[in-house]
Amino acid sequence: MVNYKLGSKVIMKKQHPCGTNEWEIIRVGADIKIKCLGCGRSIMIPRVEFNKKLKKVIEE
Repeated sequence: MVNYKLGSKVIMKKQHPCGTNEWEIIRVGADIKIKCLGCGRSIMIPRVEFNKKLKKVIEE
């Protein structure tokens, strides 16, 4: 199991169209809401999909 929590900074496998692949977790539940650290856009994805697309946790 990956150890991430609210406020963790993570790197995803694919980058966002704005050019960065660093995100901050802003909501944890059945779905995970993450905010792009490049442009500030936030998206919500199911936890299972998030775990597949997660590359690594850089800051907890």
